[in-house]
Amino acid sequence: MYRIFVNDKPIFLNTIVEKETDFKNFLLKDANMETVVQTLSKKKMSSVRLIHHNEETLLKKFLKKLPNVIAGGGKVHNENGDILFIYRNDKWDLPKGKAEKKETIEETALREVEEETGVSGLEIIKPLDITYHIFKRNGKLKIKITHWFEMKTKYSGELLPQENEGITKVEWLNNENSQKALENSYANIKLLF
Repeated sequence: MYRIFVNDKPIFLNTIVEKETDFKNFLLKDANMETVVQTLSKKKMSSVRLIHHNEETLLKKFLKKLPNVIAGGGKVHNENGDILFIYRNDKWDLPKGKAEKKETIEETALREVEEETGVSGLEIIKPLDITYHIFKRNGKLKIKITHWFEMKTKYSGELLPQENEGITKVEWLNNENSQKALENSYANIKLLF
């Protein structure tokens, strides 16, 4: 089952129709995404389910519903085991950004982490989950598909928030402070922990 977030509420892609309680079912092939997002925005709705009979084509069919924005990002550890966080729009987040033409997704993730934080000497350890979230830009819904990578670095220099991207702070957070930061973060970021 896939989860696509709109703010912090999920759209589940599913093959099973369940009796509606605090969620609503839509058939994927007929679903109007504006209607789905509006339904999800109602207070009493905890989620929306988009139903399709074939699990293997579920995600592919869903992704055709909206323009896709491909991004890469990192969950970066330093030598002390601290994790690199950014603070933007009054929320803690992990560094990420849009892919550029002719760039591999790994190159995107490394470049974006360095641009948004000033941290260099990054090394990818392994891929993490891919997250999906729907956002509105210029009045149009889009889906951001973010490929995440676990990274490490020996960098101990100055952290430089990319202010023109709205980032106001960059910090290394230990395990305890990471957990506190996640209380004021996004649902798709929490999936990576």
